[in-house]
Amino acid sequence: RQHRRQVSDSLTQRAPHMSALFHLLSNPRCAMSKLAIDQKSIQDLLTGKNSDFLIPDYQRPYSWTEDECGTLWDDLFGFCFPNDDSEQFNKDSEYFLGPIVTFKSPEKKLEIIDGQQRLTTILLLLRAFYDRFVNMQDAPSRDIKSRIACCVWESDEFNAPIMDRLKIDSRVASDNEKDQFLQILSSGKVQQSWKSKYAKNFRFFQERIQDLVNRYPTYTALFAARILRNVILLPIEAESQDTALRIFSTLNDRGLPLSDADIFKSQFYSYYDSHGETKRFIERWKAIEAETGTTFSSSRNDPMVELFTQYMYFVRAKRGIKDTTTPALRVFFEGGNKYQAFKEKHVLNELEALADFWHRIYQLEDFSKETQKLLFVLQYAPNGMWTYLTSVYFFSRRDDANMLDEKAFNFFLRRITAFILAYAVMRPGVNALRSPVYPEMVNLATSKNIDVTFEKFRFHRTELRTALEHFVFTNGRPVTRAILTWWAMQHQAQPMLDKFIPFDIEHIYPNRRMRETPLKREANFEALGNKSILEKRINIRVSDYRFEDRRKYYIGEIGEGTQISELKELAQNQDFTEDMIEERTTAILDSFINELEVNQLLID
Repeated sequence: RQHRRQVSDSLTQRAPHMSALFHLLSNPRCAMSKLAIDQKSIQDLLTGKNSDFLIPDYQRPYSWTEDECGTLWDDLFGFCFPNDDSEQFNKDSEYFLGPIVTFKSPEKKLEIIDGQQRLTTILLLLRAFYDRFVNMQDAPSRDIKSRIACCVWESDEFNAPIMDRLKIDSRVASDNEKDQFLQILSSGKVQQSWKSKYAKNFRFFQERIQDLVNRYPTYTALFAARILRNVILLPIEAESQDTALRIFSTLNDRGLPLSDADIFKSQFYSYYDSHGETKRFIERWKAIEAETGTTFSSSRNDPMVELFTQYMYFVRAKRGIKDTTTPALRVFFEGGNKYQAFKEKHVLNELEALADFWHRIYQLEDFSKETQKLLFVLQYAPNGMWTYLTSVYFFSRRDDANMLDEKAFNFFLRRITAFILAYAVMRPGVNALRSPVYPEMVNLATSKNIDVTFEKFRFHRTELRTALEHFVFTNGRPVTRAILTWWAMQHQAQPMLDKFIPFDIEHIYPNRRMRETPLKREANFEALGNKSILEKRINIRVSDYRFEDRRKYYIGEIGEGTQISELKELAQNQDFTEDMIEERTTAILDSFINELEVNQLLID
């Protein structure tokens, strides 16, 4: 629980956050930024003259449940009444609740980047206390009621609350229940039909306060007073949204930080809201999120960030950018025009089309068997650059129904597959593909009549053959799995494989046999001719069995058998020898060189 930090020494409580903050401030990018940092009690924070908070549209919905609220209540009660004894409380002690990271928006509101959940919960708690004191006339109750009112509502010059002006507003685009939060703060009433987390947590606090009144009637006003005065927050006001997000990333060790997609959503939201299309936009955005959530589920990025990354490469190519240095996603779209791209209607249409295209690839829908096999091979490509190139191809070659010509798409995939695998052998660096791929992206995006050619990066036949023959295809190299998958798909009888079945790399002449009967040429053990992809379930079972036993697993005499047609064919032999390894290696390399020849990727 993030609130279980009951330590009497407030400095000890703040140490993890302050350490992270000092680390952040040592960063030159932040050192140049202006930060306003000053620990404040809840009362000081919420009654300040500039305390006008906004939960922006790109934030995630309120997520705290009664469990978190119960932990907060118990922790605060234990802090305010040690051992259930009011007299043991040290009035100088502090309970550190956490940071509140904000920046001042153009509307002069404090836009909340971090702290939304705890600030929302504190306001619900204070509003529940206010209801308890609203009709009480004793001096402590009147004082607490007045102090809480100044935390929830703005005040006039006589310090009287302006009951129709709350200290906080919520515009969270994906939160359909935010109005309940604002109504609860305004009126203190919860309709019986309300099932939101706001309503449930407010009812929870009301019940806890009533229980407190029943058990410890003299503690109620003290509890509220000590929460207002001794519970500490660390407000950090940054000069810009970008600085605030960097601070959040450094301090946050709980939950998920805001992603670039959240920021982009806010730009779209503002645009569609200004055109009276908010509801429809939210529906469309949620549909895209659902589609990308499935399609890019294995991506290291947030699925929506992956979609925007794919789209960025198209925008780059359309602008004719060949520079191999790619800026961060948010930096690219913010540019010098403050997200202007997201204020144009066609952009959301294009994102929907791109999401649908990749969903069809993920499901392998609407494509021929030959194209499906190429897409299966490419999922094992040494890096994801092929996906960016394919996204640019989609935008430059799609028809009005967002479909591609099957024959042309197959030709494109076949050529880029051959090029990428060969380039991974010749130039194995992670970013090496950028140099040949970026110009091809620009050509695709700026002309509908130019095919991908890699003309300036074609391979010298002799050099490539030599490199392939001397390359050590260890199992840990991504290109090994990719070429073996490509080779498996070349077999005439090979059916389409299930993309959801995990495959390993199989040594047909296994380790144990190598130890007992070493090959004459040790290099043959790691040669392509001694390897194949094989279903993980079979690879685990065959382990180091002799070939006469392994073949039974291949053809299904034991177990289900493999879907790899070539292995079934090899299993018709009684043994797998070193001569067969060398013959198979030659066959794979000959076939691969021929594939490059057919795709015009070789020069003599």
